[in-house]
Amino acid sequence: MSPEVPALTGRLKTVAAITAGLVIAGGVFLRFFTHSALWLDEALTVDIARLPLHAIPGALKRDGAPPLFYFLLHFWIGIFGNSDEATRSLSGLFGVLTLPVAWFVGRRFGGRAVAWTLVVLFASAPFAVYYSTETRMYALVILLTGCGFLALQRAIERPRPGNLISLAVVTAALLYSQYWALYLVALVGLWLLIDLVMLRRRERSAEPVAGPGAEPASASAPAEPGAWKRQWYALIALAVGVLAFVPWVPTFYYQSKHTGTPWAKPPNFAAVINAITGFTDNQGSTSTAGTNQGRLLALIYFAMIALALFGIGKTQRVIELDLHTRPRARGTTFVVVGTLFAAIAGGILTSSAFSPRYASVVFLPLLVLVAFGTTTLLSPRIRVAVVAVAVAAGLVSSFQNIDTFRTQSPKVAAVINTQAQPGDLIAFCPDQLGPSVYRVVRHQSAYDMVTFPRDTGPQLVNWVDYERNVHAGNPTAFISMLTARAGTAHRIWLVWAQGYQAYGVKCEQIAAGLQATAGLATRSWVVLKPTKYYEPMNLTEFAPTGS
Repeated sequence: MSPEVPALTGRLKTVAAITAGLVIAGGVFLRFFTHSALWLDEALTVDIARLPLHAIPGALKRDGAPPLFYFLLHFWIGIFGNSDEATRSLSGLFGVLTLPVAWFVGRRFGGRAVAWTLVVLFASAPFAVYYSTETRMYALVILLTGCGFLALQRAIERPRPGNLISLAVVTAALLYSQYWALYLVALVGLWLLIDLVMLRRRERSAEPVAGPGAEPASASAPAEPGAWKRQWYALIALAVGVLAFVPWVPTFYYQSKHTGTPWAKPPNFAAVINAITGFTDNQGSTSTAGTNQGRLLALIYFAMIALALFGIGKTQRVIELDLHTRPRARGTTFVVVGTLFAAIAGGILTSSAFSPRYASVVFLPLLVLVAFGTTTLLSPRIRVAVVAVAVAAGLVSSFQNIDTFRTQSPKVAAVINTQAQPGDLIAFCPDQLGPSVYRVVRHQSAYDMVTFPRDTGPQLVNWVDYERNVHAGNPTAFISMLTARAGTAHRIWLVWAQGYQAYGVKCEQIAAGLQATAGLATRSWVVLKPTKYYEPMNLTEFAPTGS
């Protein structure tokens, strides 16, 4: 066994405590402050959540997401309104609530040293900060994952009805929040089953067995008699949580067949590494190469995870590697890595896209491993220095989130609000640009708004059989429809962008076709800036020459 982690003492303890307090305070502030307007996913989420409760499941059937966050946001909007700040504050609340949950998770996993390390790492983590300022379900998922970790451990240690019910409820809530939770729950269940079998076989053995994040027994003590039964009860509670998801299965099945992720290509297994590196940079950044602070943070994450699994601190200068792995980290590592590989494999088999945000189901457990890995550094000064560098790198990226502009829609809407006239036609290609622009356009009912390829309104995006509908969309027919509806009395405002998956050059063809149409004068008002905006767009005006 590795020596006890030396506690901080003297001036180092005082400095570390003050710094931790400042980091936590800064993390809370950052979770409620960003200048950006809502982009596609956020605007679409708000538009669905604003529907009557009975209409939300039907809208989600065409959207492809589970319902829990939308129901919570529906009631939140009813109390606080639907402004950018109000809707994002729900995610901010989830992000703040996760801080004390992270402390309890860390303490249960590895004591106070791990608890405080986990809290400051989470408070400063750019991934956690970004999704606490986005009106999406990912901050909720991270919170539920932490609650699930605690519920699982309590259910294993004391399988009382209350603890087992808590585990079942959190499991169901995760499944109703994000579909990648299916992989997480499956891997947790698999590990519990493996652990159960091992405990059953070794009940009279001197070799200890540790569950995911559980405190390992001493090297000489046998497994506690009947311990496998507690694993069994926890497994049953997990299964009950899965059964609670059954009423949503028909909708989930329809979504999996007809919605999917038509906006990006399927992943490969390199996405497992991309998921972890995606945790270390500002998610709204337009840079595909990452930042120096992001690379530094990723390096620390990988190094500490390796030490968590293989490292044994012997002295302040010596760390040994145990290829048999450390019992306490085995279960959590198995679940984190297994979930990522299973999810990527599922994406490949179903041709579903990958985004680092989907990996939010394993973000907190992964950060637990990072925090635990620092305990192999038996020199207090070195341990504090490593954590301080990680926190500093995270804060640099997190502060950038304040001025990261996710969408160019306010620029487009500003022109429309001042230049467009009642009856003008506003067209969107692709339709994915519609929700964010529609949200910030004033006097929405004064304009005739239409999207390509379905000729529908801009407030919602129908993802059902999306790629097939894009391929069937005819730019020439769309241009004819626009000119006919605008006539000679109204202008056409085209909001468009190139490079969207499945569209090829159709949006460019629409812009070029309108420009070549006789009797229309062209003026470019907004030019897309992909280096500045995550969701860039053009705005081009086509005015009748006689007007």
